[in-house]
Amino acid sequence: MKNSLLIFSIGIAAVASSALSAPKPNALQTGAPASAQQAPAAAEVKIDNFSFSLATLTIAVGTTVTWTNNDDIPHTVVGTDKAFKSKVLDTGEKFSFTFTKAGEYPYFCSIHPKMTGKVVVQ
Repeated sequence: MKNSLLIFSIGIAAVASSALSAPKPNALQTGAPASAQQAPAAAEVKIDNFSFSLATLTIAVGTTVTWTNNDDIPHTVVGTDKAFKSKVLDTGEKFSFTFTKAGEYPYFCSIHPKMTGKVVVQ
């Protein structure tokens, strides 16, 4: 009886010890919705006074960049490699693009080609 009680006590201690040191489950293991894991990344670029704020923007892969025209005249956002192209944006209008690959993405306003910017995706 003493031997079986000792074996039972050792077994309980082993189970308790492994439960305390077990890694905590993440959202995928618990079945939590994907939105609870991490919100999509976002960044903003303002268009004002014939320029793009943040002339060079560095972001992570998967980030959505939104350009907002705060100028009193129309502008566009066009990637020099034609990866993205907005319509003509009037005052207050926005254009968004999600960058899915690492690299450098220079862009400009096709109406005012001296307006330039660059998105660096890491």
